[in-house]
Amino acid sequence: MFRNKNILIGITGGIAAYKILELIRLYKKNNANVKVIMTENATNFVTPLTIRTLSNNPVYTKQFEVDNLFPEHISLGSWADIFVIAPASANTIGKIANGICDNLLTSIACAFSKQIIVAPAMNCEMWNNQFVQDNINKLQKAGYEILSPEAGFLACGTSGVGRLCAIEKICAATYEHLKYKNQKLKNKKIVITAGGTRENLDPVRYLGNHSSGKMGVALANEAYNLGADVILINTFNHKAEYKTIDVSSALEMKSAVEAEKQDADCIIMAAAVADFRIKNQNEQKIKKDDNDETLTIELIKNPDILYEISQSKNENQIIVGFCAESENLIENAKTKINKKQCDYLIANDISRKDIGFSSDENEVYILDKKLNIKKIDKAQKSVIAEKILEYIYGEN
Repeated sequence: MFRNKNILIGITGGIAAYKILELIRLYKKNNANVKVIMTENATNFVTPLTIRTLSNNPVYTKQFEVDNLFPEHISLGSWADIFVIAPASANTIGKIANGICDNLLTSIACAFSKQIIVAPAMNCEMWNNQFVQDNINKLQKAGYEILSPEAGFLACGTSGVGRLCAIEKICAATYEHLKYKNQKLKNKKIVITAGGTRENLDPVRYLGNHSSGKMGVALANEAYNLGADVILINTFNHKAEYKTIDVSSALEMKSAVEAEKQDADCIIMAAAVADFRIKNQNEQKIKKDDNDETLTIELIKNPDILYEISQSKNENQIIVGFCAESENLIENAKTKINKKQCDYLIANDISRKDIGFSSDENEVYILDKKLNIKKIDKAQKSVIAEKILEYIYGEN
């Protein structure tokens, strides 16, 4: 989610400072690099040692503690992709809004040319103070994003608007600002399939599989965040900012892929497409016959979409297949990429209960035509998607 992103956090003096420990943990869990600056008053609520332990980086508190040629308010500002001030006290908000730079945090804010997010937290009467609201308006007009405090019981014993907003809201706002920073796939059309196809037996029953579509959605989200024109062909209802096409059966998926294939730069077949379909689909519900202990259903092969698009691909197209195996993962994957003739094959072990179907995590191997193999260790599917696209399109 935040892989290779540098997030600078500014903590000011307030009881909500302890909540930022969870924000740091959440950023780090999603692969961000985190550095923290604290005002002197903030150190009365949480210790720099705790922050340093969680962030795995030094904690900055003094205006002129420098170990290099550049003052900290310049070097930290250059390092960071985004600056998040939380909790933001009325005092610090007033200083920033009026250009006062009497500590490291306010000096960085004054010199910072990228996005700043401010999450205020204070007593409800302070929040409603006209001067505080005037300062908030100044920051908003200057391009700061203000994550307004929430209503609830406050540390001072009263109730009202003043509580720091949810940590998840701060994390989501950070992501929204950072997700468009790297546009390496801009002007590339990427078609991705997701989910398990359904082959109807009758109007009630179908032949299907356990695929949740989470890996395909993760790839679509990451490709979109990298600037690609994404087409997601999926077997479930999924609302997104990019184009989605709903299909059900393998034949419907084949038609949708073929319709989008011609001008696609890359096609990623992450869907679990049924190998067989019902030969004679019943238009009415099949009734149970009490005299029969068995039911015979004749199946016929579905078209091999991955093989067909690999055979007919344009010169510069990239075709990526997926391989779900319950045994002999690498051997079967090598056989499959030779047979399908796609450019890359993503192999994962569906026998493991901690990854794969319906899980939010995965562990995969990427194979290319020369049978080079790269392992991506177990991680969130969003991270797996990021690393797959990095591998296909290069690290830079």
